[in-house]
Amino acid sequence: MRRSRLATLALTLAASVGFTLSLAAPAQASPSDRYVALGDSYASGVGADSYTSESGNCLRSTNAYPALYNANIRPASYRSVACSGATTADVINGQLSALSSTTTLVSVTIGGNDVGFANIMSTCVLQGETQCVAAVNSAMNVARTQMPSRLANVYNGIRSRAPSARVVVVGYPVFYQLGTVCVGLTATSRAKINEGINLLDDITRTAATSAGFTFADVRSIFVGHQLCSYGTKWLHALNVLNLTISYHPTAAGQSGGYYPVFRSAAG
Repeated sequence: MRRSRLATLALTLAASVGFTLSLAAPAQASPSDRYVALGDSYASGVGADSYTSESGNCLRSTNAYPALYNANIRPASYRSVACSGATTADVINGQLSALSSTTTLVSVTIGGNDVGFANIMSTCVLQGETQCVAAVNSAMNVARTQMPSRLANVYNGIRSRAPSARVVVVGYPVFYQLGTVCVGLTATSRAKINEGINLLDDITRTAATSAGFTFADVRSIFVGHQLCSYGTKWLHALNVLNLTISYHPTAAGQSGGYYPVFRSAAG
């Protein structure tokens, strides 16, 4: 998500754990695939460290789920143009050109920046429960009224440029485990944020299915690894020493959560 939106945050919570899983390829994964990864910071791997020098401010990590797929499956070709801060418009205007008629596999994670994710988290942390709930409600209205058409435009663009490709649309994890003792946001704020993420994921799933694409849902695999859970955290909490990674998957979240879900869907 856009780092500038989090630049004023002044609380301190951080959780960062990293490990890499090496998993066998699914039966249908093809080494002859020509794979292109699109999307935002969740696809580029912000929060997972090991960023490639060529990616610059896009912060593409070798620990991101597309890069892990490339390392394990070794398709015939691989290119990630996912970029931190990307919106659906950015995918259409700046990323779809990476596709061609020879592309056989595409992944995309997009939509969080369109609904103002970073602004929501900043509001929730700095302004309290009432403003947090209002910010999420506003974003949910955008999700209901604008995201179906925005996502359809992205998916139509993918299909136009890569007509024969398998396309996997990868969603977002729900941030908080509810019903636990947790420092920071109120229980009402945490539940509202979860509600907003669930709505965006559900709208994305419907749009992906309507386009004939596969939706890779990461929500269930993150359960037990969310913020406020008692297990190993797969998401960074607020980190004032490195604001960019706040509320993004750790390397463990990419390898233990995102990668196996995508790998299964891509088969």
